[in-house]
Amino acid sequence: MSRLQPGDVAPSFSLTSDTGETVSLDDLAGRKVIVYFYPAAMTPGCTKQACDFTDSLDSLKAQGYEVVGISPDKPEKLAKFRARDSLTITLLSDPDRSVLTAWGAFGEKKLYGKVVEGVIRSTFVVDEAGKIEHAAYNVKATGHVAKLRKDLGI
Repeated sequence: MSRLQPGDVAPSFSLTSDTGETVSLDDLAGRKVIVYFYPAAMTPGCTKQACDFTDSLDSLKAQGYEVVGISPDKPEKLAKFRARDSLTITLLSDPDRSVLTAWGAFGEKKLYGKVVEGVIRSTFVVDEAGKIEHAAYNVKATGHVAKLRKDLGI
């Protein structure tokens, strides 16, 4: 599995959102985009992370950032996640894990001391030209958004 580095071109994607619309990275061209990958909607860590991004969305948008969360969950589950937790970020479904794999966010990871295959919680910042500006793998759900904001100077 290859990992993305700053300066790499961000792999394109076109995925279905929780509202049923198709969202592609090309649609967001010319804007800074925070793309984050998480294992499963409505689990404690993923809920904490999604709520943190939602709580920070206004200040992130004020600095020109869009936020997109991607998981293998189906759009219907993502819609329930949005409704249950009043999320305002864009949630995208990657059920075949092709986008997760292209971004290096799916593969071997350690879970409770065992090596398993799954979603690697990861966050990327894509610049206006479509290049990776920041890449972080194996991030912690709690406190990650605050650290990212600090790294971005927000």
